[in-house]
Amino acid sequence: MSAALIHDRLHIKTFWEKKINSESQFVDNEEQRMNKSALNKLRGEWLVRLDSRNKHLQLLNDSYVRKVKTEQT
Repeated sequence: MSAALIHDRLHIKTFWEKKINSESQFVDNEEQRMNKSALNKLRGEWLVRLDSRNKHLQLLNDSYVRKVKTEQT
């Protein structure tokens, strides 16, 4: 093998190793950013509020239906 081919291979290998390292660092930073985000907490709070609201509306609807049925009889 010629010295130029070995040098090119080492250069390509080094290039891709740097690329992989920078990509993995970016992924790690993104995961840390997402873990620090308050979005999951807010989403959970809104789901609880929405569920509570839906239950309340369902109870109101059920009581209204019962009231209408008793008035009809």
